[in-house]
Amino acid sequence: MTKFKDKYIGNKSFYKMILMLAIPIMIQNGITNMVNMLDNIMVGQIGTNQMTGVAVVNQLIFVFNLCIFGAISGPGIFTAQFYGSKNIIGIKHTFRFKIIIALLITCLAYVVFFFAGEGLIFSYLTGEGSPEDAKLIMKYAKEYLNIMLIGMIPFAIVQVYSGTLRECSDTQIPMISGIVAVIVNIIFNYVLIFGKLGAPALGVKGAAIATVISRFAELAFISIWTHTHKFKYPFIDKIYSNIRVPKQLCIDMLKKGIPLLLNEGLWAAGTAAFTQCYSLRGLNVVAALNISTTVSNVFSVTFIAFGSVASIVLGQLLGANKKEEAMQTAHKLIFTALLTCTAVGIFIMLPLGRVFPKIYNTTDEIKNLATTLICVYALCMPIYVYVNTAYFTIRSGGKTIITFLFDSVFMWGFCLPVIFVLSRFTPIPIVPLYVTCQLLDLIKCLIGHFMIKKGIWLNRIVN
Repeated sequence: MTKFKDKYIGNKSFYKMILMLAIPIMIQNGITNMVNMLDNIMVGQIGTNQMTGVAVVNQLIFVFNLCIFGAISGPGIFTAQFYGSKNIIGIKHTFRFKIIIALLITCLAYVVFFFAGEGLIFSYLTGEGSPEDAKLIMKYAKEYLNIMLIGMIPFAIVQVYSGTLRECSDTQIPMISGIVAVIVNIIFNYVLIFGKLGAPALGVKGAAIATVISRFAELAFISIWTHTHKFKYPFIDKIYSNIRVPKQLCIDMLKKGIPLLLNEGLWAAGTAAFTQCYSLRGLNVVAALNISTTVSNVFSVTFIAFGSVASIVLGQLLGANKKEEAMQTAHKLIFTALLTCTAVGIFIMLPLGRVFPKIYNTTDEIKNLATTLICVYALCMPIYVYVNTAYFTIRSGGKTIITFLFDSVFMWGFCLPVIFVLSRFTPIPIVPLYVTCQLLDLIKCLIGHFMIKKGIWLNRIVN
């Protein structure tokens, strides 16, 4: 018992450190997802077709969002380790590199959505359902997408600022900037979707405009705050005086970053592909998935926050060359995350999941299916949290090729082929199909446990 306690239970200072980092991240992500949920409910009050059109576009935008996240995650590993070794110049170089790569990916995304957006939307509308409904969903989706494209640049830049501040142990300012965005989004959603305070009722277009305005508000807050607090963030001083980044550091960051970019892009695309496979069971399934995913995202902030904490804390320890302490911290952090997130899934998400779908203005069939999918997600929470914290633990040491194999290669090489075959060549209903997909990650849990135990991630990548 004593051995178990020493290995998995931390002291008061450990939990204080974890909470100080994790809670602001949870609050920021939680509020953001709550706003997405309110978006979803508001659009859902207009009609099922509008809600489904927005859901399809958000699935595509999600791919872009994760590509940005993956692109800046590689340099972010260096930022955390530079911060741990107190190298301000190194942080300055990684920040500039993030800005450049984020803008390049945004430009590429514009090209893809401009030329292939309609085809991508149509791929979700091939299941059972009336042609009239599919035509209306396409109309609403295109309206929503065309406006959402405007918010992609501020979103990308915000991720650079927020990610860098977190990697430097400041999780509060990104949280506050997220709250600013949320408040702006709620106000303009209410005004523009339903036509309040003399504004026209724009419906789906109003939801998109509100989101774009909130993106610019978030960027304004976090950039102004960072640049007016140079004493706290010395790396920001004259950050845009040039865009020079040492050649060797660029090469090193690309070596670590490209696998993460590919991983996040492929993982997001894989998630979209899963949804497309599910959509073959009918347009009702797309609507139910939209509701269940909205709720799931709110509660997934718990294990996402622990993953972020793992990348920050373990990265800084490795940057300071404290490998033994990093291993001890990893065990305690994963155990804490597992207990916390399992409790959230069983005692909070499971009961609320039975109530939430009733809010929507849609059919009883869609509501009941959404409730079932939410319950499945809640019960599978231990799987998600272990996979997520294992991924970020391994990534903290710069083992990005291994995380690429662990995450997206596993998805595309094993999980997706299984679901592809089951969805197209068997009559298996949507619920068993969905459950099968979730349980396949048990194999990843075993792989992640083996890699963490072996310590292959204990690696210092900065001088």
